[in-house]
Amino acid sequence: MKIAVCIKRVPDMDLRFAIGAGGKALDSAGLKFDIADFDGYAVEAGLRLVEAHGSGEVVVVTVGPAAAQETLRKALGMGADRAIQLSADEVPFDGRAVATALATELKDGGYDLVLFGRMATDSANQTVGPMTAHLMGVPCVTAISKLDIAGGRGTAERQLEGASETVEFPLPAVVTIDEGLGRPRLPSLKGIMAAKKKPLEVKPAQLGAASLTVDSIALPPDRPPGRIIGEGADAVPELIRLLQTEAKVL
Repeated sequence: MKIAVCIKRVPDMDLRFAIGAGGKALDSAGLKFDIADFDGYAVEAGLRLVEAHGSGEVVVVTVGPAAAQETLRKALGMGADRAIQLSADEVPFDGRAVATALATELKDGGYDLVLFGRMATDSANQTVGPMTAHLMGVPCVTAISKLDIAGGRGTAERQLEGASETVEFPLPAVVTIDEGLGRPRLPSLKGIMAAKKKPLEVKPAQLGAASLTVDSIALPPDRPPGRIIGEGADAVPELIRLLQTEAKVL
């Protein structure tokens, strides 16, 4: 089984952000970067599938600058066999532009399965996986929490609100991974050392034209400070009045 896992280098979501001088991107100074959370689940899913089948190859692919090689090396340290960097100084916000680069690389690669995380945690667009599937002309199942592959077909389960949905599909296919398939493993020391010798190929990204761009970004406004309107039972009438007239929640 030959599996490609598409991953993205994203800022650590637990850090405080600042807007860059142009007002269209984050200020990268002081930011830490890592594999997008859901992409980590996708890497784990690919590794488990190959392990369950006893043979195969997991190839991790990313679009990004040279710094993205660190992200690829982490996935190699987890157990992926080789990596491909589709080199681009900046990753477009337009999902189709990125999907074009990925589909161009993957469509003739002989992959049985292409895995994505459900979404990248920096943009949360959830578009690149389905768009890549469309450009490759293969089926796509999104946001799955269980996956089985047998006899050239896949069976996936998706969690809905109050229910679950089971989908069957032929291979090759694109699948986007939600939580539920298993927490991503940590790279072992042995894996980290082995990752330094694993193949990492660099190619220019064949990006599509970007028709969706960011005009500006802004941090949410600070929450207004709280108010003390009184103490004990005497404050209740005023509290109710304010909830009715000002907060309008009653």
